[in-house]
Amino acid sequence: MADARELTGGAVREIGEVLDRIPAETTERLCAELEAARRIACYGVGREGLMMKALCMRLMHLGLDAHVVGDMTTPPLGAGDLLVVRAGPGRFSTVLALLGVAREAGARTVVVTAQPDGEAPRQADVVIELPAQTMADDSGPSTSVLPMGSLYEAVQLIFFDVVSLRLRERLGQGAEEMRARHTNLE
Repeated sequence: MADARELTGGAVREIGEVLDRIPAETTERLCAELEAARRIACYGVGREGLMMKALCMRLMHLGLDAHVVGDMTTPPLGAGDLLVVRAGPGRFSTVLALLGVAREAGARTVVVTAQPDGEAPRQADVVIELPAQTMADDSGPSTSVLPMGSLYEAVQLIFFDVVSLRLRERLGQGAEEMRARHTNLE
């Protein structure tokens, strides 16, 4: 049986290997979409949804007008706005409906996924591929130390933090400016 140090080392290696496969252009493309948006709405479900909330929180720390879909304070989207959703390979009626509403309102759409051939990515303006094992890929004996989609979720969290750091540079902000926008209600 592996000890905690072995498991941690294996997880860190796996996450690093996935992050190494993400081209720098992917980060820059998402940054450009976020920076250009007048307003941003983020959506995801389950643990991956928590990572989308983490992205939204970082965007708010950067002073961007960012919201989580489902929160009563989320304003309507329209031209100049951006919807960022997370979708897997299956058919997700809520994700597809949100993409349709945003598109009809004139907003741009981004799908973050490990499976870029799914229905939702085909409907998006931009697809951000994070090539990590997800729950959909985790059937039978797993080769990942991180089970049941945990590798994808960890990659999402780190990738979103890298995006926020890159955006901070692009916006000419420092860590103190981000901290000043941090809520004291957590």
